[in-house]
Amino acid sequence: MKAGIHPDTYRLVVFKDMSNEYAFLGKSTCNSKETITWEDGNEYPVIKLEITQASHPFYTGKMQLVDTAGRIDKFKTRYAKFEKK
Repeated sequence: MKAGIHPDTYRLVVFKDMSNEYAFLGKSTCNSKETITWEDGNEYPVIKLEITQASHPFYTGKMQLVDTAGRIDKFKTRYAKFEKK
């Protein structure tokens, strides 16, 4: 690895799959304002994910409809102003 170009601020964060509540602890440099209490009793920042290995069709072997936080509704409201009348 090239010296001096990699971040030094790695910290433990919880990655949470919002489609099925699967969560795992890892290291990241991402910022997050939300925190969660992990299984060990400590509080960690949480990074919300739409798809992980627990919900991806390649790993699960079955297709799932993943609509996290109403993505379809967000799309419809965003483009409602462009509807032809």
